[in-house]
Amino acid sequence: MPLGKRIDQSATNLQPAQKSVTTESADKLGFSLFSAEEPKYGFEDIILNKATYGAIQDVLAIYEKRDLLFNQWGLGATHKQQNRAGINLYGEPGTGKSMAAHAIAKQLNRKILTVDYSQIESKYVGETSKNLVTMFNYAKESKSVIFFDEADALLSKRVTNMSNSTDVSVNQTRSVLLVLINDFDDLILFATNFITNYDPAFMRRILGHVKFELPDEENRGKLWRIYIPASLPTNADIISLAKKYNSISGSDISNVVLAASLRAARLGEDIVPQSYFEEAVERIINSKADNNGLGTLVSKRTVSEEYVKSQFEGELPK
Repeated sequence: MPLGKRIDQSATNLQPAQKSVTTESADKLGFSLFSAEEPKYGFEDIILNKATYGAIQDVLAIYEKRDLLFNQWGLGATHKQQNRAGINLYGEPGTGKSMAAHAIAKQLNRKILTVDYSQIESKYVGETSKNLVTMFNYAKESKSVIFFDEADALLSKRVTNMSNSTDVSVNQTRSVLLVLINDFDDLILFATNFITNYDPAFMRRILGHVKFELPDEENRGKLWRIYIPASLPTNADIISLAKKYNSISGSDISNVVLAASLRAARLGEDIVPQSYFEEAVERIINSKADNNGLGTLVSKRTVSEEYVKSQFEGELPK
């Protein structure tokens, strides 16, 4: 299937109910904290490496090929607890994980419920777990796809040496969440930049782990063409930029185009020159290196013997 092509929903077996929860019924059920929305993006809006796109579609086959898999091929007898899917989207920041979550919901003709931690977390012991239960009930009632962005915040490794009530509460919340995930008979999406933070018990409950890589050269070229408007006056060589810089994400490219344009506008330039794009990319690459502790901590410079002597009032130390 070509990248970005949508599957014809009329040809699938999945026909999720589209009943919406009214404001009155939501308040009655305690759902007023939560609100599902229509997906903002489809796969036609995202540039993904082919392997990443294919891995997502493989997992979604559990919905779109349900009769073939569980009835005709007999997996219903051997995989009784695998009739729903959890998909973990992980990888470098800015590679399209959140957009892909929306695209998955759109492909399935579903609304998406993005988890807002500020609505779930509570200063009162036990209330966070109750809010999680309410949220899952809302998703079930509204037939929404649940999406945990930055999921490691709630699903990180449990505390083993509990020293206070906060540690106990954190572990309780994670345990409740793991049970809810295990019992939820529908699709849940997770996204993280830090898969190593996940609790192993959570990892075992997920059907599909999809790694989002930085874009390859072909897709970097597509991203440069998308983010550089046709009306932007520039002599940028997109082929050269795509080939030269292989450690940047789509989000980085978007920021580079804006940064280069801002500089040209500030200096009153008639065009945005190639050098401005390159310098903006270099700044992003260097900032990432510094963030990872790989940057140069002490700058070095060559100085003359005369300069060194001038810094001492007396003789140089032997």
